[in-house]
Amino acid sequence: MTEEEILVHLKNIDFPNQLKNLLKKIKNKKVILYGAGEFFETVKNNYDLSQLNIIGICDKRFYPEQEGQDFLGYKIIPFEKIKNYDTDYILISTLKYLSILDNLDTTLKGRKIKIEPLAKKTFISILKEIFG
Repeated sequence: MTEEEILVHLKNIDFPNQLKNLLKKIKNKKVILYGAGEFFETVKNNYDLSQLNIIGICDKRFYPEQEGQDFLGYKIIPFEKIKNYDTDYILISTLKYLSILDNLDTTLKGRKIKIEPLAKKTFISILKEIFG
């Protein structure tokens, strides 16, 4: 998707309002973002995430030796090490998130970390993701 298409999608799901509600819900909670692709970059470039207490960003493309380095202003957390971090929330910052949600849930089994999408989709969009 292009940045313009992502912005249209964010408008269609009322992301500004979603973000406002998310900020209220997780104020002062430690957050890790999962997903460092085009979707995340578009959100970061067009919305203010500074009120979220983001302790790092995780993605499968990050290698263990990159841990702690900077990616777009956030500390890199390699996927293999995500379970070592003390966090309250993991916000999935990708357009398609169902398989990632399941994978993170398995990886973090037994931990009291809430995992949810940064931008929630409509029910119809979720069905399209499941059934192609």
